Amino acid sequence: MPFKNYKNTSFYLTVSVFVIVFFRLILTAVIPVFDKTESRYAEIARLMNETKEWVVLQIDYSIPFWAKPPLSTWLSAISFETFGVSEFAVRFPSFLLAIFLLLLLGKMAKKEGLSFYLPAFILLTMPEFLIHTGVVSTDSALSFSIALMMISFWKAMQNETKTFWNYVFFIGLGLGFLAKGPIILILTIPPIFFWILLQKIAIKTIYTKLPWFTGLLLTTIISIPWYILAEQRSPGFLDYFIVGEHFNRFLVPGWKGDLYGSGHSQPLGMIWLFLLAFTFPWIQIVLYKLWKERKTIFKDKYVSYLVFWLFWTPLFFTISKNILHTYILPVTIPIALLMMYWWKNQEKKKTILIVSSIFPALVFVAFFGGFLTGKLNYYMNSDKYLIKNQPIDFNHKESLYYWKEKSYSGQFYSNGKAKVILDTTALDAVLKSTEKSFFMVSNRRKKDIPKEYQLLMKPLDSNYKNILYVLKPWESSVRTIKNRQN
Repeated sequence: MPFKNYKNTSFYLTVSVFVIVFFRLILTAVIPVFDKTESRYAEIARLMNETKEWVVLQIDYSIPFWAKPPLSTWLSAISFETFGVSEFAVRFPSFLLAIFLLLLLGKMAKKEGLSFYLPAFILLTMPEFLIHTGVVSTDSALSFSIALMMISFWKAMQNETKTFWNYVFFIGLGLGFLAKGPIILILTIPPIFFWILLQKIAIKTIYTKLPWFTGLLLTTIISIPWYILAEQRSPGFLDYFIVGEHFNRFLVPGWKGDLYGSGHSQPLGMIWLFLLAFTFPWIQIVLYKLWKERKTIFKDKYVSYLVFWLFWTPLFFTISKNILHTYILPVTIPIALLMMYWWKNQEKKKTILIVSSIFPALVFVAFFGGFLTGKLNYYMNSDKYLIKNQPIDFNHKESLYYWKEKSYSGQFYSNGKAKVILDTTALDAVLKSTEKSFFMVSNRRKKDIPKEYQLLMKPLDSNYKNILYVLKPWESSVRTIKNRQN
């Protein structure tokens, strides 16, 4: 890569990276899995580990989950096998993927005379990357796969002889199919294609630079067998996953075909606001630099390659309303690479380092502030503490029920034992039981429970979202309810 020799061994960079990485590792263990997305994938991995069903993902016992491929779930389930079921175990694989990328970019920076810790500092101070450095998400594995493909393709184009990087391109492609499906092609091939056109690179060069036969065979071996097995064992998977998840989700506003929730409808173009907010302040610096050098951007092969990589993803999602901020995670890597490229001549480095430290500092203050004030548990978007703080013995016929809908964190922390009560008839049956029963009700749904039933609900604990009750299973109380109803 065309970096000029420059070495930045700033004490601030080194210490900051170690502190942030260590703090982030602690958070993977002490923060509960959050509803809905993180706890959903944590529960899917827990079910895989418990049932030993490694082909068909399950969102509940015997209920298939067709929305995503298995790579991140496999990694979390393997981690459960190694460390036991915990927050740390389910998040550790995504933490390792992030660390691998930091080491890879650090090695690239050092080779060009930059500080090994510079790319790590840049990435770890971006909100999106820091969040995903240890979170249960399919986007971490997808971003990792995209980075492997894009970096290896650039290296393959620069080398006259074939190296292992030529094969890494196809390994990344295979992993991408297992991470999130054909979207890996949509997010990598177009920017590569546009760059090839801009640079007027001959097709023969592309053909000779990459081992196409061996590489595609490698991609096929890595990814295709799972798709075949998944369709055989759960017919209908391919239609839902390919058509529904890759076309309808992004092209059909308010798509109603989601089997596992609802689309995340956003205003058109919202992806750009996500980009500006979740990669602050580095994207702002990159945009300013690109504007200043707009006349020469496409004359520089390396910069133009990174520009296509950076802007293609938000351009693609501009026309989609069903998006999340996590979709910008893959572009954090080209942002970091562009900053590395310009770092020697970058002005006001000290100011940039301080401003970029704002988000990690805020996370640090928020965590310890919540811990010291005792409010941390109350404001967590998870049912962990409501469940774990009570002596619920699921092995001795004690039950946990949810009113209308159970949360994924409730499923995860009850080891799949949480059940749902849909109406007062079902509630009557629970009240008639001699078992001790706990009852979770969201604040917004409490009003749907008749007042005579609320008299039989003794509050035990609550957070900002839910209240946990213990039910009084007395026959006399049930008769009282029936008499009032009559």
